[in-house]
Amino acid sequence: MAKQKEPLVTHIFTADPSAHVFDGKLYVYPSHDLAHDGEDNDEGDEYQMEDYHVLSMDDLDAPCVDNGEALHMKDVPWVSKQMWAPDCAFKNGKYYLYFPARDKEGNFHIGVAIGDSPVGPFKPEDDYIQGTFSIDPAVLVDDDEEAYIYFGGLWGGQLEKWVTGSFNPDGAEPKEEGAHEVRPRVAKLNKDMISLAEEPKEIVILDENGNELLASDEERRYFEGPWMHKYNGKYYFSYSTGTTHYLVYAVGDSPYGPFTYQGRILEPVIGWTTHHSIVEYQDKWYLFYHDSEMSNGVNHRRCVKYRELKYNPDGTIICMKPYED
Repeated sequence: MAKQKEPLVTHIFTADPSAHVFDGKLYVYPSHDLAHDGEDNDEGDEYQMEDYHVLSMDDLDAPCVDNGEALHMKDVPWVSKQMWAPDCAFKNGKYYLYFPARDKEGNFHIGVAIGDSPVGPFKPEDDYIQGTFSIDPAVLVDDDEEAYIYFGGLWGGQLEKWVTGSFNPDGAEPKEEGAHEVRPRVAKLNKDMISLAEEPKEIVILDENGNELLASDEERRYFEGPWMHKYNGKYYFSYSTGTTHYLVYAVGDSPYGPFTYQGRILEPVIGWTTHHSIVEYQDKWYLFYHDSEMSNGVNHRRCVKYRELKYNPDGTIICMKPYED
């Protein structure tokens, strides 16, 4: 039985969970940490993931099953290394696994692989999705069947190197006073789900006064790990603040934003990174997330967990502390 606030699986290290309900069953798409002894750095070289395993649960009272390897980087022609946080979407009678990885030049892009089952195997396209860059894809298939892909992560994820729209190896987070945050991206997908219908657009996150969040506002500004879900007709854009280790969220009326910052979802966990997804299952909402508790704090040996997420009557999310009820 999968218990709240405990690792879903313990035989492998898992992180960056994207949770979905397909045909009444829960599926979790995590990255797969390798248990090496390398050192941490700001480029994320310690995160040496090579493949994906899909986890599934018949319901929350059932054991969590590892369905084995669904995709390996050796089968993806354009990838050189580091298959990081994935997501999955269902449309056209197929399952689409979206994943970031470094190409042969060492730059991150987002690829896609297609399967007939939610657990794979997934067959990758020969090249990455043209027009994508950086990391952390999250896909929303909206009520009207239009699909949107959200992405972007700083430092190792290289988002700050794409501020001008083309890759600048010297690109950095702005330090000047009053500079807005490095903005995440969103683009509509074509109906084929394997190509962009438009150039990626920048996502604007506003404060309570309608002003854009600043790069210096590290407790609220975007860093990585986007997720999109809908609640009561509103779009909830959630993400990690990176350096301050919060999961936070902003709300808007359009899948493109702008989104107004609302508050925190989860206080910092054990380990540097924090990454998540939010899913509705059997009339309740759940937060899937990871920490490094199982490895006593080793940043690249993480474990996926979940817990119930609750809303206030006004639609705000009740903030949680990871190691308290």
